Amino acid sequence: MSSASAAIPQPGRTKAFLRLVMIEHSVFALPFAYIASLTAMYQEDRNIHWGRLLLVTVAMVGLRTFAMAANRIIDREIDARNPRTAHRELVTGAMTVRHAWTGALIALVFFLGAAALLNPLCLALAPIAVIPMVVYPYGKRFTNFPQAILGLAQAMGPVGGWLAISGAWSWDAVILGLAVGIWIGGFDLIYACQDVDTDRETGVMSVPARFGIPAAVRGARVCHAVTTALFVWYGVVTGAGGFFWLGLLIVAGAFVYEHTIVRPHDLSRLNRAFFSVNGFIGIALFVCALLDLLVRGLTV
Repeated sequence: MSSASAAIPQPGRTKAFLRLVMIEHSVFALPFAYIASLTAMYQEDRNIHWGRLLLVTVAMVGLRTFAMAANRIIDREIDARNPRTAHRELVTGAMTVRHAWTGALIALVFFLGAAALLNPLCLALAPIAVIPMVVYPYGKRFTNFPQAILGLAQAMGPVGGWLAISGAWSWDAVILGLAVGIWIGGFDLIYACQDVDTDRETGVMSVPARFGIPAAVRGARVCHAVTTALFVWYGVVTGAGGFFWLGLLIVAGAFVYEHTIVRPHDLSRLNRAFFSVNGFIGIALFVCALLDLLVRGLTV
């Protein structure tokens, strides 16, 4: 470890691990798993089953935590060469690889345990859900489209949330999963724009590095237009009511705002678009979808 790294305050292992996996970013995918789970409960018997909803939460947070930890471990050498990511815990020495793997495996156990408690189909499909989580960090080494792998990984959240409740496959959940995957893949296109120069120097592959920032921003706009259309489709096939459509209008407005503040030649407000706007989108649609289900007869 360098003297500069040694000078950095060393937080407790748990705190360092939570910082490593950015636990607060669960807000991006978790609301959509809840939407799927609650819609499945509404279709099943119109009652909220709190025990199963808790298991969905444990499974989602566990899998996402494992995925983020694996990502950081696999990418630690790439992170060390990028000034933006050189402060990350595995680069500075605030967290060792051994401890990161320990945390990742504990999170994986929680995920598999929750899947086992939910139903046999969830447990059987759980290993499949893990695959794209591990493949994604390697994606930037062999394809210019790693965001597509990220989108596939994120699409599993709503599908898994529905399976957790119904124990059966649902194409309605697939529509919602595709919407979420394309949404997150789209805003990751924007996020990757800030690393274009470093990625080109170090050989990291991405849409912005290969095709340029303007192409990436245009691609994100297309992704978010497709996302909006898929949300509309999901609302139609699930018989959504007024509150859901209100939420979708809010989401559409947030997308417009996001692409107003982020332009190919002005990335100064990129972090606001990435963290604030996209976090708001997930929470806003979840609240409106929940209100819609409650108005239509879902019982707490």
